[in-house]
Amino acid sequence: MNRKLFISASVLGVIAVIVGAFAAHGLKPLISFEAMQSFETGVRYQMYHAFLLLFVGLSASLPETVKKGILYLVLLGVVLFSGSIYGLATDTLTSFNFKSIALVTPVGGLLLISAWVVMLISFVRIK
Repeated sequence: MNRKLFISASVLGVIAVIVGAFAAHGLKPLISFEAMQSFETGVRYQMYHAFLLLFVGLSASLPETVKKGILYLVLLGVVLFSGSIYGLATDTLTSFNFKSIALVTPVGGLLLISAWVVMLISFVRIK
């Protein structure tokens, strides 16, 4: 499980850096200031959760089942939260109307919060 966590954390981190650099250099002149701020929020939260997965992988205090649950919550949460923010921020550049699926953003956020809560509960249960 730790290998999956480390690989997932690395992939999320790599993608966050690439997408962030692309936004800073390629998107900045194409989207509004507010859209750029939203995009950066998606990148920031993606990177925060890459670090969370690294921490979870390094933690000997968390059972494997908890680690697995956190991994899936984070991966799906990042896809829905950060992914939808990327789409919404670049909505004016695409032919797809990302506003039609904007409700997935809070669902993704709830999944990310759930990952933290699962970790908290697991730590509280340590004797």
